[in-house]
Amino acid sequence: MQILPIHIEKEIESSDDLSDLILKSEKLTDGDILVVAQKIISKQEGRLIDLSTITPSLLAEGIGSQYQKDPRIVELILSESKRIIRMNNGVLIVETHHGFICANAGIDESNVEEGYATLLPVDSDASAQRIRKKILEESNKNVAVIISDTFGRPFRMGQTNHAIGISGLNPILDYAGTKDSFNKVLRVTAIAIADELASASELVMGKSLKCPFAIVRGCSFQSGEYAIDELIRSEHEDLFR
Repeated sequence: MQILPIHIEKEIESSDDLSDLILKSEKLTDGDILVVAQKIISKQEGRLIDLSTITPSLLAEGIGSQYQKDPRIVELILSESKRIIRMNNGVLIVETHHGFICANAGIDESNVEEGYATLLPVDSDASAQRIRKKILEESNKNVAVIISDTFGRPFRMGQTNHAIGISGLNPILDYAGTKDSFNKVLRVTAIAIADELASASELVMGKSLKCPFAIVRGCSFQSGEYAIDELIRSEHEDLFR
């Protein structure tokens, strides 16, 4: 299996066509998996917010004061969240409208101009689908697409990349019903392959390498129409909430 970086020197703007930028690299082949950083999706889709336009509510002011956090960022977090799960040490762990449990609703001030922040895409599955469809139309290359973002993990230090949007692949490799090397039937083993591919791709994408795309080649996967919701554990099965 290979993971190939695609470097883009320019800053992504809303007028850019991400599929064209990818195809200009001339690296894609049929059957590849394309991993795309969330940040450039958000920039291209107009999810870059000028903080000077945000008027924080009294609740945001109160939380910001208590946790030494910009109340404008707090206001954005509240607007992007279904509910707050935890608040501590200046971090708000929330459930986003997408169903993701993450810090600060995925809102990020890194790799953008001072005074701006990016929000998560409204529908990352749709974002992935648009890129995949355009690539197929323009080049006749059938690829799968993963939109990735960096999340923290409970009980583990450090962050890893997770899939937050998919198109063209099953995000879970389910071994249930198959047998292990001792001929025992596996019952609950299901590997989050989309998350693993997103995390592996981050090794070449980095945070400051101007590499918002990576191509995974030589990895077998189940193609088809799936949604990122399949990776979200339902609340009644979640032992940690």
